[in-house]
Amino acid sequence: MYFRILLICFFFLTIPFFYCNLDTKWRQTGLTVAGGNGQGNQLNQVDHPGSICIDDDQTLYIADYGNHRIVEWTSNTTNGRIVAGQNGLGKQIHQLNGPTDVILDKENNYLIIADYGNRRVM
Repeated sequence: MYFRILLICFFFLTIPFFYCNLDTKWRQTGLTVAGGNGQGNQLNQVDHPGSICIDDDQTLYIADYGNHRIVEWTSNTTNGRIVAGQNGLGKQIHQLNGPTDVILDKENNYLIIADYGNRRVM
């Protein structure tokens, strides 16, 4: 007998429904593509990563909440590169405070960042 869980996600005024079979088996193998070297602020570490965004050439952008930065990880690399927030925690235009989300505007080649602690979207 199958049981289904109804997950409701609120996104503005729409309510999409997703069903997940309780007998679903998740793949047991995985590949670490960023971080994996403990919590920290080095370029091969993240601290409470938030959302991620992937562009067309498989470059991964991570909202690194705990390090107040956005990190870019290209495919098959062991270190990231800071692309926003490289000046530490703060409220200046060149600083972030706990970024939670990052998306890529492909048309204009911009990163759009939800800077939670500063209550702004950049």
